[in-house]
Amino acid sequence: MEGKGSVSRSERRAKRWKKYYKRQRELHRQIGDAGKDILQSRNFRYTREHIQHGNMTVNNHCMNVARYSLAWSQKLHINCNRRELIRGALLHDYFLYDWHDEDYIKPHKLHGFYHPGRALRNADREYQLTDRERDIIKKHMWPLTIVPPMCREGWIVTMADKWCSMMETLRIHRGHGALIEKLRDYRAEERE
Repeated sequence: MEGKGSVSRSERRAKRWKKYYKRQRELHRQIGDAGKDILQSRNFRYTREHIQHGNMTVNNHCMNVARYSLAWSQKLHINCNRRELIRGALLHDYFLYDWHDEDYIKPHKLHGFYHPGRALRNADREYQLTDRERDIIKKHMWPLTIVPPMCREGWIVTMADKWCSMMETLRIHRGHGALIEKLRDYRAEERE
């Protein structure tokens, strides 16, 4: 039996969820502040049309990596430039193609090795990147990219990317890829 002064299990659960959602809103606000130009760009929105892992879009994947990178850096009290951390995380997979498609002209079979360079070239064309942001984008696939990240922010994004990729591949984090498949089918019908 619960007394007058005790808090019920459902009330404790509601408090935890409220705290969780408040934290998520704060992370999204920080990401929005640091990456407003990126989030509003046409090409970044275009990443919603490509699947990354499982049924997660590249856009959602990059947002998750940014959120985890920021949350971990704050939770672990890692002294780093959070603005560059967020921007590097948002642009780390800015390769702008669907690596699942069979492309006979530019095959994507070695996507894991080559996409960091492609993402960096695309991001460099559209945004004013710092050296740290370039390092994050170029080396986030370490150890496939032989040279490891040279800054804390790069290491944080690399680990967050591995974590999010695993969660997406195991379908623990799920996206809205079904909508993407419907969009592809619709576009294919339009071309015919």
